[in-house]
Amino acid sequence: ACLSLLLHSDRDPIPDVPAVYFVMPTEENIDRMCQDLRNQLYESYYLNFISAISRSKLEDIANAAIGANAVAQVAKVFDQYLNFITLEDDMFVLCNQNKELVSYRAINRPDITDTEMETIMDTIVDSLFCFFVTLGAIPIIRCSRGTAAEMVAVKLDKKLRENLRDARNSLFTGDTLGAGQFSRRFCLPFHHSHICSTDFHLNRVNLEESTGTEGTPAGARPKKKNKKSYDLTASDKFWQKHKGSPFPEVAESVQQELESYRAQEDEVKRLKSIMGIEGEDEGAISMLSDNTAKLTSAVSSLPELLEKKRLIDLHTNVATAVLEHIKTRKLDVYFEYEEKIMSKSTLDKSLLDMISDPDGEYFKSELGVSMLQRCNKHML
Repeated sequence: ACLSLLLHSDRDPIPDVPAVYFVMPTEENIDRMCQDLRNQLYESYYLNFISAISRSKLEDIANAAIGANAVAQVAKVFDQYLNFITLEDDMFVLCNQNKELVSYRAINRPDITDTEMETIMDTIVDSLFCFFVTLGAIPIIRCSRGTAAEMVAVKLDKKLRENLRDARNSLFTGDTLGAGQFSRRFCLPFHHSHICSTDFHLNRVNLEESTGTEGTPAGARPKKKNKKSYDLTASDKFWQKHKGSPFPEVAESVQQELESYRAQEDEVKRLKSIMGIEGEDEGAISMLSDNTAKLTSAVSSLPELLEKKRLIDLHTNVATAVLEHIKTRKLDVYFEYEEKIMSKSTLDKSLLDMISDPDGEYFKSELGVSMLQRCNKHML
């Protein structure tokens, strides 16, 4: 049996069992682990750190173990290099409890201090380094000059080179580094997909759905909002196929899936109706036998059909909520210009003219306003 407990919860001593810790090497967490050693909570301790623990913090644990006469009880100490979250086979995100601390917005705050910027850069570099250690690959780093991306690139390059320089303790040698791993390329997405306009976090989308109005038409109350959550997983074929598609294409595909489901449903109903054939002539009996086989096949595929209906309902609800966001924030205008820029099509006016025109649709879109603010900041 395995008992899972939070590190900072009140825990009773269990002196006859080993304890496996899986934590970030923060000051707060290290202090609590040292307290556990002093209180002799467990028989033995296996310490697993999500990212590499510094020498000073490791010495703090050692001193606590010596003071508690528990050195022999600290069985293993591991740096796991897992400071990231893998959402899909080809996508990961930085692992941070407060995502706003390492967000694009945080980096571009006009009042950010040098110390805060350094902390953010170090956090990002640590997560990227953990990712490449786990992957066993040395990346080719490309970045734009004079930006936060260059700061991350320089720090990451330095950290990688320092590790490779120590041949004995390098994390990129031996079995962890396969042939050709030095030439892998890693790309960052630029294009916005339809799901970006919703509350989407760790493969879960949270929506607010309207339930209608209350009271009489004259004194109708505002629509109530029901909060619903949907998990978008690798087993969801529709999501896997359309997660990066533009919204118009997604809406059309949802309609096609719905029509396909209805056709299958109508076929089952038709076969059920035919099963009531009257008469005993050979033609009727032959038709009955043929349709019995078809109905049996249809019934056997019923679980698959029900799952298909569930996914159609899910994506219909998501598409409806996304459409509301698009209308409110005028994302269709932003998307139209983004498509033209990506395809290198001719624009009606220059990009700077569009985002600075107070009467233009682009200026009125929420993302257009954000773009204007960023441009003004760089111009200053």
